[in-house]
Amino acid sequence: QLTPSSFLRIGQLSNVDLNEDIRELETELPRQHPNEIPHNEKLLSLKYESLDYDNSENQLFLEEERRINHTAFRTVEIKRWVICAMIGILTGLVACFIDIVVENLAGLKYRVVKGNIDKFTEKGGLSFSLLLWATLNASVVMVGSVIVAFIEPVAAGSGIPQIKCYLNGVKIPHVVRLKTLVIKVCGVILSVVGGLAVGKEGPMIHSGAVIAAGISQGRSTSLKRDFKIFEYFRRDTEKRDFVSAGAAAGVSAAFGAPVGGVLFSLEEGASFWNQFLTWRIFFASMISTFTLNSVLSVYHGNAWDLSSPGLINFGRFDNEKMGYTIQEIPIFIFMGVVGGILGALFNALNYWLTMFRIRYIHRPCLQVVEAMLVAAVTATVGFVMIYCSRDCQPIQGSTVAYPLQLFCADGEYNSMATAFFNTPEKSVVNLFHDPPGSYNPMTLGMFTLMYFFLACWTYGLTVSAGVFIPSLLIGAAWGRLFGISLSYLTKGSIWADPGKYALMGAAAQLGGIVRMTLSLTVIMMEATGNVTYGFPIMLVLMTAKIVGDYFVEGLYDMHIQLQSVPFLHWEAPVTSHSLTAREVMSTPVTCLRRIERVGTVVDILSDTSSNHNGFPVVESNPDTTQVAGLRGLILRSQLIVLLKHKVFVERANLSLVQRRLKLKDFRDAYPRFPPIQSIHVSQDERECMIDLSEFMNPSPYTVPQEASLPRVFKLFRALGLRHLVVVDNRNEVVGMVTRKDLARYRLGKEGLEELSLAQT
Repeated sequence: QLTPSSFLRIGQLSNVDLNEDIRELETELPRQHPNEIPHNEKLLSLKYESLDYDNSENQLFLEEERRINHTAFRTVEIKRWVICAMIGILTGLVACFIDIVVENLAGLKYRVVKGNIDKFTEKGGLSFSLLLWATLNASVVMVGSVIVAFIEPVAAGSGIPQIKCYLNGVKIPHVVRLKTLVIKVCGVILSVVGGLAVGKEGPMIHSGAVIAAGISQGRSTSLKRDFKIFEYFRRDTEKRDFVSAGAAAGVSAAFGAPVGGVLFSLEEGASFWNQFLTWRIFFASMISTFTLNSVLSVYHGNAWDLSSPGLINFGRFDNEKMGYTIQEIPIFIFMGVVGGILGALFNALNYWLTMFRIRYIHRPCLQVVEAMLVAAVTATVGFVMIYCSRDCQPIQGSTVAYPLQLFCADGEYNSMATAFFNTPEKSVVNLFHDPPGSYNPMTLGMFTLMYFFLACWTYGLTVSAGVFIPSLLIGAAWGRLFGISLSYLTKGSIWADPGKYALMGAAAQLGGIVRMTLSLTVIMMEATGNVTYGFPIMLVLMTAKIVGDYFVEGLYDMHIQLQSVPFLHWEAPVTSHSLTAREVMSTPVTCLRRIERVGTVVDILSDTSSNHNGFPVVESNPDTTQVAGLRGLILRSQLIVLLKHKVFVERANLSLVQRRLKLKDFRDAYPRFPPIQSIHVSQDERECMIDLSEFMNPSPYTVPQEASLPRVFKLFRALGLRHLVVVDNRNEVVGMVTRKDLARYRLGKEGLEELSLAQT
């Protein structure tokens, strides 16, 4: 169903880091849309390139490193701390911006709708209020969805799977661009105000990562501004470390949990870690929480009271009322089992839904229509539930922001409305802290059921939105229900405070959906300000993870797999010792000689059928009997810079008189190297010779062809490589191992399975 023209387009895109030339080419090709895109999860996509976390130690690099003395290294270290502080401050400010705007816009919307409902309750004609609410929601969500679908599709969802892939070493196009950040922030404000079942916490992590990637480069490629600072950090290795700091700062701004942020970055994100990094990341997280705290305190009018550390504040749980006894431990473990089963159900439903979306709803206009439909349905469901609910509570002493009276007596409000007629964050806090007896069990049961399906339908829409808060809300609702039913069963014994069970249910549900253990325990402890619950929360999360993993994998891993990303896990598949490097590697390898004709280099780079990014360099005098052994490795990006600066001579024996290239020339071209099509080489220049010896990496990592797959995998994964050369015993190149060759092998239901590669 793919037409030749779309194949042509794919060929160009895979080769090139989307550049201006390609955009022109792309507009000329007619855009054909098949009605159904065949999609199979047993595929690996070839459109994702790998990042290069291994420095190319060529002569230029070594000379520069030798020139740098001790004090210069110290300034580099100071710069790192400065960048981390800036990441923290900016992430905190972005979080403040999101929070304040959402609060005001959502407040405005709820006031309008509440006034309308109060007016029409007396006169009759409530259907008009429903229409107003649904229209407001759908129109706000429409704007939020249009900017994501048409301007920057990467900004959809929570962004955690994308950042996870980036830190794993996969280059997902546009993921840390400035444009993505702007769309992400606007999109998340609009989708939360539009009343969808989403949270604003997940996208904070993505926003922090984009901020980190931008600051650490000291320039913006989108705005074409170069500030000439932090040039030393313009390579993948350094950028990765800052991105993990940004992700941590995002978590800590979202939940007010700096330690949780560091652990999140360690558990979910970073695939590479060291001690200095931990301390710097913790610093960034602390600064981010502190910034958010101070700005929000000033905004709320009490400048010296630092009491709102995160975007969501679960409120404080006091130890007197809320202790737990030893006989509750089995109950908590049982809640963990329930959370795991419900989480697995959520993920399984979302899996089928996402497959359907990939196949049929792939046009931007359809995606926008679906988002509007979900928004309208959410409002309608909320309205009908509030309308049908007869659960009235006295208004005295309650802290409801927008009490809806509807058909209750004067001085009472509808308690279903506290759950639906509010932003999800406020609803979670209400479920945790409202005194016993604020909710009817029927209300909670209906709410859980409805919200479960709404949240499942919403995750994966083309809007920026997180899944953290909806899962907490579902869990808090059934946890509170569980607590109420316990006190019915035990005839109102003192220990069944529903708030405590709401907390455990929230932890169980979130753990069952995303399967985080360590970081989630700490985040929940920091957000509630209570260490006593550490043990029960840990038990609940462990149980939820074990039970959930028995059925289906976590939500983020599932989405990574659905997008066919070549993601490398911590270990090679267990049963893969029988495979050797010879069976895994890609052949034949395109090699370059140490002194090569320019024409040959240009032809190899322009060949669209092979978009290799690394070329082994072999010895270049073929006349003697000696072996053409491996001498080094050179990257496509380096070759392009060499051709662009025309570093070549007429004949091989001439010495190079032109100006020497500096490492700076390579850094300035990073990260978007020009495509080979934009470099013009004349006929005469094609006959010149180019000497690669001072630009190639003379000591690339190699493995013998007999090495087993786990051994190759460990080397590749631990060093964050992009190319691993396979040699025979005479040091001749026989193959090359790249990320796709290793990610192809996965443990399936029947043992080791091999995925096929596809140009999708």
